[in-house]
Amino acid sequence: MIYRKLSENEFEDIASRILYEDNHMLIFNKRGGEIVQGDKTGDEPLSETLKAFVAQRDSKPGNVFMGVPHRLDRPVSGITIFAKRSKSLERLNTMFREGSVQKYYWALTAVSPEPLEGELVHFLKKNENQNRSYAYPVAAGARVPEGAKEARLRYKTLEQTERYWLIEVELLTGRHHQIRCQLSAIGCPIKGDLKYGARRSNPDGGISLHARRLSLIHPVTKEPLTVEAPVDWSPILKR
Repeated sequence: MIYRKLSENEFEDIASRILYEDNHMLIFNKRGGEIVQGDKTGDEPLSETLKAFVAQRDSKPGNVFMGVPHRLDRPVSGITIFAKRSKSLERLNTMFREGSVQKYYWALTAVSPEPLEGELVHFLKKNENQNRSYAYPVAAGARVPEGAKEARLRYKTLEQTERYWLIEVELLTGRHHQIRCQLSAIGCPIKGDLKYGARRSNPDGGISLHARRLSLIHPVTKEPLTVEAPVDWSPILKR
């Protein structure tokens, strides 16, 4: 397999955003707008870019394995895991499916959540044609559409300024657009997220949702591992 050669700037950029790497997996700090896996746009996904990077860095002949057990929506930034071996991919898939990976996100909203911290529980139903989800309340007698799935998260407000609130979210289930949909359902759409009720887009086309911290038991060594992805929202919070 012949992979494309990355320019010096692209090579250095990719190297600078690797948060953790060993023989079994690579954890990367994705930017908003980058795609993890190929889609109908035909844009090169990070899985392919990282294959080219590893082949170039390690002078590796033949194919580079880069499995995708965990995906982030295109406009979301932050931690993304890639498996470098089929065995680690299989084990990571199981861990994400069983909910044994702790995932924490940061979100900016223009409206304060009430209360400032708590737990949200809804039923979420994905609309395939619109590529969005709808939240339905969990209440006695409430109508829940067929196929809707329970979605749970915990949140707390970390900081507030004159215009924005910085919220940390612990994701307890993994539903389609879950954080975006549930925060919107309580009147707190994420900054830049037009699909879920934000008033205006962000200049870069992304949304202010960042996969900030992830904790798991290493799929092969069985050692505990916690990784954080830096993000600089200070210019926004100072406005």
